[in-house]
Amino acid sequence: MPRPIILGIVGDSAAGKTTLSKGLVSLLGEESVTHVCTDDYHKYDRKQRSERKITPLDPECNYIDIMAQHLRLLRQGDPILKPVYKHGDGTFGPPVYTMPERFTVIEGLLGYHTAELRAAYDVRVYLDPPEDLRRKWKVKRDSTRRGYTEAEVLADLERREEDSASFIRPQKRYADMVVSFHEGETGDQANLDAQLTLRDGLPHPDLGMFVEHSDGAISMEGRENECVLRIPGGLDPERTRAIEELIWDRMHFASHLRTDHLGEFKIGNEPHRSESLALVQILILYHLATARATVALGGEDTRTDDKQPASNAGA
Repeated sequence: MPRPIILGIVGDSAAGKTTLSKGLVSLLGEESVTHVCTDDYHKYDRKQRSERKITPLDPECNYIDIMAQHLRLLRQGDPILKPVYKHGDGTFGPPVYTMPERFTVIEGLLGYHTAELRAAYDVRVYLDPPEDLRRKWKVKRDSTRRGYTEAEVLADLERREEDSASFIRPQKRYADMVVSFHEGETGDQANLDAQLTLRDGLPHPDLGMFVEHSDGAISMEGRENECVLRIPGGLDPERTRAIEELIWDRMHFASHLRTDHLGEFKIGNEPHRSESLALVQILILYHLATARATVALGGEDTRTDDKQPASNAGA
């Protein structure tokens, strides 16, 4: 049986990692996906971190070596005994026996911190929302789901800033896709614009035919070793469908993944669809399906190169 295909989703706290991960797990089929959060590899619980004055963003607060070992085992198709960190109360639960499925989605803060970690992934995504929007999301999440007051969340953000700058944001340079959702002119949270930096480490589908030089249309800017694709949140749904069809046609070997649920999400219990999210999702699915086909045909490395981009790339 071919080895699992490994997707990494890295970004700062409340950057949208879990939202994107859960959506992709649903699209790939829960029975076909192992979903791992690298927060499970924290060394200290919430109380211990407070006593030691260390943040979970610091590599010294995490078992990076065990994380790398487990990713290597999952890529080989071997099971792991995964630790469990409970965000609800900041404590640890009993470990869980975890088998890799056809696809394995790894999300977290430090997934690309070392070369050994980076080598485990077939596809590497980094989420990079504007800082003001990320902070807004973090305040809302932590004050409604994790038992913090708004003042505590804001104070925690300030404590974490130095570690964010030192350890989290530098990982962006190693991503194949840097995804930045941001508010458009209307500020509509259900229709966020998206900017995608697509690096040459993976062969991306050519979307040039859908680029238009007009307001409300997709635009593209070529740079050395990468291109930047800008997708307006208010994109015409028919335009989105045309792009989806182009990409589905290019992965006809993965027709079982075809779905009408791209871009779907909920605000509370109310369902929504985002055109920009739909295109981000199908581009990631394209790379996962392509990697799966390559491995199934006997290939091992699905990447065209694994060189570190120039130091200013994606900055």
